Amino acid sequence: MENQRIFIVEDDRKIAELLAGTLRKYQYNIAIVEDFECVVEECLAFDPQLVLLDINLPSYDGYYWCRQLRQRTMCPIIFISARSGDMDQVFALENGGDDFITKPFHYEIVLAKIRSHLRRSIGEYAPSQSERLIKKGAWKLFVERMELHVGDTIVPLQKKECVILELLMEASPKVVSRETMLEELWDDQSFVDENTLNVNMTRVRKKLTEYGVQSTIETLRGAGYRFLLAAEES
Repeated sequence: MENQRIFIVEDDRKIAELLAGTLRKYQYNIAIVEDFECVVEECLAFDPQLVLLDINLPSYDGYYWCRQLRQRTMCPIIFISARSGDMDQVFALENGGDDFITKPFHYEIVLAKIRSHLRRSIGEYAPSQSERLIKKGAWKLFVERMELHVGDTIVPLQKKECVILELLMEASPKVVSRETMLEELWDDQSFVDENTLNVNMTRVRKKLTEYGVQSTIETLRGAGYRFLLAAEES
């Protein structure tokens, strides 16, 4: 399979460029992080099928970024680091990584591990079931990825934000009651304050606004919530 996308998070630009150059020879589509304050945003914009991640990075280390990425994507994450201790590898795996390569590395090993993980995630060994997708007009909700795509805009979601949109989009144009929302969002709603649902709905609307997506969630007092597409999207 050619042109598979790999995102490199490495602060040593020489190493990153050498690695990228080698991988491009094997027809991989490569992007290297530019702003180490925006690793997640750049990664999601590129939508990689695999991430190569260093540990020692500016501002936050690779363990932190791996945890952040794991909230947004399930693509394989391979750590590449000069750290060689057993606990470094343990921390990498416990923070969401899939594999660990120690520097200095042989390119043959890097390539073999990349091919192995891609075969398992999207290739011949990948699970046969298709990813769950909910579509409403230009809105596409990728449930397992916890991502909302509206045209060219990709909105990363937290778990509860994803559940709320899933309920609303599946039911649309019908109303989803507050009781149904509470049951799906919390296992024991008897301990949930009535205002907590309002707070979560506000967060969803705010997230959509931040990404320039016009909110189409209506509040029907005494009934619940409803998702409606704008006229031009219907």
